[in-house]
Amino acid sequence: MNNQQVKKSLIIVPIIGILVALAGSQNGQIFNGIPIFALCVGFAFLINWLAFIPANILQTEHFFDLTGSLTYISVILIALLLSGMDNQRSILLASLVIIWAVRLGTFLFSRIKKRGKDDRFDKIKPNFLRFFNIWTIQALWVTLTSAPAVIAITSNQQKELGIFAIVGFLLWLIGFLFEVVADRQKSQFRNDPSNRDRFISTGLWSKSRHPNYFGEIVLWIGVLIIAIPVLQGWQWVALISPIFVILLLTRISGIPGLEAKANKKWGGQADYEAYKSSTPVLIPKF
Repeated sequence: MNNQQVKKSLIIVPIIGILVALAGSQNGQIFNGIPIFALCVGFAFLINWLAFIPANILQTEHFFDLTGSLTYISVILIALLLSGMDNQRSILLASLVIIWAVRLGTFLFSRIKKRGKDDRFDKIKPNFLRFFNIWTIQALWVTLTSAPAVIAITSNQQKELGIFAIVGFLLWLIGFLFEVVADRQKSQFRNDPSNRDRFISTGLWSKSRHPNYFGEIVLWIGVLIIAIPVLQGWQWVALISPIFVILLLTRISGIPGLEAKANKKWGGQADYEAYKSSTPVLIPKF
C-alpha cells in the first residue's frame, strides 16, 4: 500500500466507522444525549489512536494485538455499564466476547514476546502514516466484528433468551474450542525443535489448513445469532460482522498471506503438495 492509498484509507476507514455508528445507534439507548453504540465506536478508535502514540515513539508492535483485545473488552464493558442492562442476553454476549478477547489477546501477546517481533510490521513501522493506518484499521475491525454484541446490549428492545441463544452459544462454543485447540496444537508443534522447518499436518491441522480461522468465523456467527432477536431497523448492520470476518480472513490479511508464505517455503515438496491436495483450506473435512 503506497502513501496515496494509505491517505485514502485514513479517510474511508473512519467514515465507515461513522456510518456503522449511526446505523447501529437506531433504536438504541442514549447516554447524556449520545447513542451508547456511537460512544462505543468512538472509544474503539480513541483507544487505538492513543495506543499508537507510544507504539510509534518506541517503534514497536509488541502490544498491537493486546490493544485490540483490550479494545474489545473496553467497548463491551462500556456498552454494558452505560446501558444499565442486567438482562441475560446482554450478560451472555458480554461474557462470550470478553472470554474470547482475553484468551486471544494473551495468546498473541505471549507469542510475540517469545518471537521478539512480527515480521509484518517491519516495513510498516518506519512510515508514520502506514503505521497509524494499521491502528485505525484495527479500531474498525473491533467495531465491525463486535457490532452484533454491542448493538444487542445497547438496544431498546430486549427479549428473553430462546432458541437463537442456544444455537448461537453452541456455535460460539464450537468455534472457540476449534480456535483454542488449533492454536495450542500449533504452538506445541513449533516448540519442538525437530519441527523447526516442517509444516503442521496433525490434529485439527489434518482436517483443515487453517482450523483456527474456521473457529474464528464460526464463533462470530454464533454471536450474531444470539443478537438477532433484538435487532431492528438499521441495527441489522450487525450482519456485517461475520461477513467482514470471512472476507478479512479468506481474502485480505489471513489465509492468502499464510498460503503464499507456505508455498514459498514448502511448495514443490511432495509431502506438502500431498497435504494441500488432501486437506481443505478452511472448512474441516472429517
